[in-house]
Amino acid sequence: MMNFELTKEQRMIRDMVRDFAENEIAPKAIEYDRTSEFPEENFKKMGELGMLGIPFPEQYGGSGGDTISYALAVEEIGRACGGTGLSYAAAVSLGASPIYYFGTEEQKQEYLIPMASGQTLGSFGLTEPNAGSDAGGTQTKAVVDNDDFVINGEKCWITNASYARQVIVTAVTGKNEQGRNVISAIIVPTDTPGFKINSNYEKMGVRASNTCELILEDVRVPRSNLLGDAERGFSQFLYTLDGGRISIAALAVGVAQAAFDRALAYAKERKQFGQAISNFQAIQFKLADMAMEIELARNMVLKAAWLKDNNKSFGKESAYAKLFASEAATRISNQAIQIHGGYGYMREYEVERMLRDAKLLEIGEGTSEIQRLVIARQLGCTGMVKVKA
Repeated sequence: MMNFELTKEQRMIRDMVRDFAENEIAPKAIEYDRTSEFPEENFKKMGELGMLGIPFPEQYGGSGGDTISYALAVEEIGRACGGTGLSYAAAVSLGASPIYYFGTEEQKQEYLIPMASGQTLGSFGLTEPNAGSDAGGTQTKAVVDNDDFVINGEKCWITNASYARQVIVTAVTGKNEQGRNVISAIIVPTDTPGFKINSNYEKMGVRASNTCELILEDVRVPRSNLLGDAERGFSQFLYTLDGGRISIAALAVGVAQAAFDRALAYAKERKQFGQAISNFQAIQFKLADMAMEIELARNMVLKAAWLKDNNKSFGKESAYAKLFASEAATRISNQAIQIHGGYGYMREYEVERMLRDAKLLEIGEGTSEIQRLVIARQLGCTGMVKVKA
């Protein structure tokens, strides 16, 4: 049955997050972008409000919400600040969710509860300098030594690692019967000897988000830190990425909505040739297209989230949502700048930041090109290069 109405609980969560984002995050967004300061204080408050545990059960420190509620929260935070929204989405979808899905009860008690209750942020170390879209090309290795894993490798562009007590790291742990690398996920506490975290990137956008390089030199952790099935580590993080793409799509909707809101307000105020520019058909058509694309993107996000909540296949739909919403956010932010004219090029009007933030969403958690390959593969297309993400 199709029902586009949000439940009372979903509306309450959305409104609570919107109020927090408008009052606590948005007023500082320009400064976060200018200085690349990570809004640690905001994340502490978000933890106290239960926002970091929305999709997890109360027994693990969560709020007992669903994926739709979580997606609505990501949208509202992204509407205030794209960088804060990215760190929020990564903390929940990539840092905490894999432990909820695949962790042992002991791992959930030790790692999930602190993340869901906001005591620490979550982080997921997948991307490497030579393994971005080709996640199967992972070069980080974990060798068994008695009861330990000894891990060596390097990760890049990892979100939240500086503010996380542990990072889930993917590493090659052996070969399967076909001679292919077995890639496993291992929980690595950030205070483990040999584990170095650097945060020196100068980024184009999402500058409020903490982005790190990880270097692992003979990092030794217990074999009990293995997350899930050693042989299914790859499929586990593909499932994780499918869920993460819903949150990135929701973030894109939030960025796009913020750009549209500013463009619409400006068009009604700005006068040229003796009248508001919103009276000109050229501007009206831009605004109409922007509003349409936001609504279509939001509906796709909600559909993918609904499928996930109802234990139905959602991989193709999450790729649809992520691809369409991220590219729409770039288009909409670009048009918002155009509507503002020269003012749109100025930092104080904020729409230029939204364009810079939106561009990352076409790249992270699977590029637009990878999304198209994922969709084509789900459609049964053959004869393509096989991709691992």
